[in-house]
Amino acid sequence: MNFEQLKAFAADNAMLSLALVGLTIALIVTEVMRLFRGYTGLRPAQLTALVNTENALVLDLSATGEFEKGHIPGSKNLPGKFDPRHKLLAGATERPVVLVCRSGQTAPAAAAQLKKAGFTRVHVLEGGVAAWQAADLPLAKGRA
Repeated sequence: MNFEQLKAFAADNAMLSLALVGLTIALIVTEVMRLFRGYTGLRPAQLTALVNTENALVLDLSATGEFEKGHIPGSKNLPGKFDPRHKLLAGATERPVVLVCRSGQTAPAAAAQLKKAGFTRVHVLEGGVAAWQAADLPLAKGRA
């Protein structure tokens, strides 16, 4: 296919061409935002490795009832309004901190607050507890 054929295709299929341009721009914006968000997204296997090698602090932001139904083993529950000055975070500014929620939607905002508060090694479990379960990893029940 040469450039003239490409131009002709774009002219004949304006909506399809606009959709392609729009998706391309959205993808670029998403990737640029990911570079500047200040925290690292982790997959379940990466979380396991970080806990095992660097004793990462895993904080579950779920409501207490949800946490007790099932949480990542070793995680601590931090329900309600997130506060970077919480006692569970005392002295952890240099330690890896991983924030977890049920679906991966709540933790990023809390991660941004931690970065603003001076925490240097902030991570979020992408997909949350749902991703952990999808990876066939165990959940603990009850209080931590």
